[in-house]
Amino acid sequence: MKKLTIAALAVLFVINSFTASAQTQDQMKAWTDYMTPGDVHKMIAKWDGKWNGDVTMWMQPGAAPMKSKSTCINKMVMGGRYQQSNHSGNMMGKPFEGQGTLAWDNARKMLISTWIDNMGTGIMYMEGTWDDASKSATFKGKTVDPGTGKDMDVKQVFTVMNDNSQKLEMFMSQDGQEFKTMEILFTRAK
Repeated sequence: MKKLTIAALAVLFVINSFTASAQTQDQMKAWTDYMTPGDVHKMIAKWDGKWNGDVTMWMQPGAAPMKSKSTCINKMVMGGRYQQSNHSGNMMGKPFEGQGTLAWDNARKMLISTWIDNMGTGIMYMEGTWDDASKSATFKGKTVDPGTGKDMDVKQVFTVMNDNSQKLEMFMSQDGQEFKTMEILFTRAK
């Protein structure tokens, strides 16, 4: 009986070791897949470089548009895993600088965008999807409304028109109504 118990324990040990090893191998593969830049990262990398922007802003629905110029420098960082965008220009007669990060999350299969600028002190976070047919990404998220201190829904649509032209549209919701607040037409600097 003692030999049978020892043999059974040995078999259980081998089975548990194999299962633990398989789980560890599966987990390692999942982490490797998660951290390895893929096709979407390569697509995003094509947007690296310097871009000139024609900016149109609307402060509220029906308001006259304000126009300005901007520049943007995109650069893949952290081994091609993220794209960092540095923007500069003038907004409402004041110097403007902003920084965005664009990511493709391999595990969640979605785009993630963060934004900070010198016109606020918060961080805007949005999640989005890529539509290959329209060559566009639609992001949704929240940002604070400084006037009320409450969260406000935001939407961003980014469209790749061709290798040298892009369009970024920003929308906010006010009293349940979505309206366009900004459009930037980007042209790759030569």
